[in-house]
Amino acid sequence: MDTAAIFMLIVLIGMMVIGMPITWALGGAVITALMIDPDLSLSLITQKIFSGCDNFSMLALPAFFLAGDLMAKGGLSKRLVNFADTLVGWISGGISLVSITACTFFAAISGSSVATTAAIGGLMYPEMVKRKYPKDYSAAVQAIGGTLGIVIPPSTVFVIYGNITNTSVAKLLMAGVVPGIICGIALCIWAYIKARKDNFPRDERGFSFIRFLKSFKSAVWALLMPLVILGGIYAGIFTPTESAVVAVFYGLLVCLGIYRELSGKATWEIIQQSSITTANIMFLVVTAQMFGYLLTYYRIPIYVTEAFMAVASSPEVFMMLIVLLLTLCGMFLEVGATNLILGPILAPIAIQFGIDPVQFGLVFVFLLAMGQATPPFGTTLFVACGISGEPVAKVSRMVLPFVLVELACAVLFSFVPVLSTGLSDLISG
Repeated sequence: MDTAAIFMLIVLIGMMVIGMPITWALGGAVITALMIDPDLSLSLITQKIFSGCDNFSMLALPAFFLAGDLMAKGGLSKRLVNFADTLVGWISGGISLVSITACTFFAAISGSSVATTAAIGGLMYPEMVKRKYPKDYSAAVQAIGGTLGIVIPPSTVFVIYGNITNTSVAKLLMAGVVPGIICGIALCIWAYIKARKDNFPRDERGFSFIRFLKSFKSAVWALLMPLVILGGIYAGIFTPTESAVVAVFYGLLVCLGIYRELSGKATWEIIQQSSITTANIMFLVVTAQMFGYLLTYYRIPIYVTEAFMAVASSPEVFMMLIVLLLTLCGMFLEVGATNLILGPILAPIAIQFGIDPVQFGLVFVFLLAMGQATPPFGTTLFVACGISGEPVAKVSRMVLPFVLVELACAVLFSFVPVLSTGLSDLISG
């Protein structure tokens, strides 16, 4: 391996170890290679930056961020919680099932795991504690429920992954629907088992069809958003990028015109915050694209491919190695870092093993989502601890059984491709 490549990787790892943000770690690694390698020119790097950003599908990012923020702060979370309560609140451990179900619904609006944990957790954690659930368990439920935020479409992580790996964004978005629902059901099953085992309280009112109809009527506009987005894409009405703009206008219509819980001032503040988020993400994407180009330039993906080929004797062994690798990465790296660094390296290897790129993308992003709840550095774990005030160590012990449930789901999705690709194949004929 080239000396400049070795120093580039050393700088990247070193800066991440000392706690530098991933954007600066990637940028520092690129600058190191430029300084050492005389064959690299600054003009070439700037061309790669421009060509990487000059991508129509990347326009979906700011629009999805804005749509998610509008829907998150426009009164939808409360309505979704009420609807989930009428569905599953009467079952044993019902309030924990309500949290997970509400997170599943909210994930189809926000596209962000952190936003899902913050919005639903802020409502559900106090309610669970009020009903005598253990505080650490209550926080753990919010942490694990939030992980669904980047699996169920619209997902900004799918958009970025699709762009950096040349995988269909539309198919990736559709791929998250069935696995997201399956995972949500699996998490609810474990919460039910836990509630029966520990004799958690339940809502004695029972199921009421009248309450269900009233809550559905209140939440129907929120529930329609993912159908509008995905239905429009696969009906050929608009592209995934255009669907993000449609989502923004839909969010404005619902929050300003129907629910009327957003003022003009609040809307302007949301637009400003979404602009800041977009700028930060784009800066990260640009540095990652420079780094990805240098990885290819130094033939590092080829070395990694050869290593996997030497160890993995079949696609099944390769997928198990990926599950192990990304589980470990999820414990120490944040989603953006793993996605931008490992995505361009591992996706081509999966294709060489004959694995469907959409299936691999789903498994890849699902494992990134799971990593957000794993100690010691899970982002939704930190958000849930911030909401509850509970120590990370206590909440981590309660969240680990849920993580194992998601790990089992990841293995299932790794070996049953139809769960990831079936829906998009069915709709596209």
